[in-house]
This record gives sequence, C-alpha cells and structure tokens, in this order.
Amino acid sequence: MKDMLVGKVMSSPVISVTNATTIRAAAGKMRAHGVGTLPVLENQRPVGIVTDRDIVTRALGTPGFAPGPENGIRDIMSPDVITCFDNQQVTEAAALMGESQVRRLLAVDRAGAPVGMLSVGDIAEHVSEELAGQVLGEVSEARARDARS
Repeated sequence: MKDMLVGKVMSSPVISVTNATTIRAAAGKMRAHGVGTLPVLENQRPVGIVTDRDIVTRALGTPGFAPGPENGIRDIMSPDVITCFDNQQVTEAAALMGESQVRRLLAVDRAGAPVGMLSVGDIAEHVSEELAGQVLGEVSEARARDARS
C-alpha cells in the first residue's frame, strides 16, 4: 500500500458552522454542500462536530426537544473533535479512525487550523479500498458490540 499524506486525499475546503448556527441552518448547509458532517468552529478553531445523525437523534428524536429558530447547534453537537494532521500518513489517520470509532476526521495544519475533512470514502477512492474496508469493519464491529451491551 502506497504511503500518502492526508492533505493529498482529503476533501477541502472545510464546510463548517459556529456554535451559534441554528440546527435548521446547519441542516440546510449539509444539504446544499452534500455533506453529513460539519465541524463547529470558533475563532477558526474546532470546538465541536455535528452530523446529520446528531440532528436526527439528538434534536428530532429527543422527546420534549422542539428545535426552533433559537436552538443553536451547540445544543446537539459533540464537543470531542478527533483530528488528524494534513501532513500525516493516511495509514496513521485510518488507524485513528478505527480506534476512535469514526468515519471522518477533521484535518488540521500544524498550527491547529482546519484545512479539510478525511473520510473513509476518501481513503477508498484515493488510497486503498482494503484499508477503507478495515476502518469500516472496526467501526461497525464496535458499534454492533456497543448496541448489544
């Protein structure tokens, strides 16, 4: 498997929101850009991440939570943002995905500024379908194990 840097295969530019962005606006941004994950940035630094699944399960699927115009993404975002470096080897980033049970990583430069998103699909398309399959297997296996617990 050839070694490649994250920066060569990641999607960029970063499509993001702030924690003041409404849930509805974030969903519209996802639809407009064809993405399912948005990093939440403040002063160009990651403070959270929100997925289309978060919108469904944490907003629409939560009894008593009625997302309205005043609800910011901060109400449903995950504060833990797992990142990789744009000059890191894709194989290292893929290992991090498996360990962290995520399908996407926010890629940052060495100063910590977001520069792109690396997905399992990016790995499959540009690096190795086998490596992407391994990551998906690790993520799916852990989620199935968690669901049984």
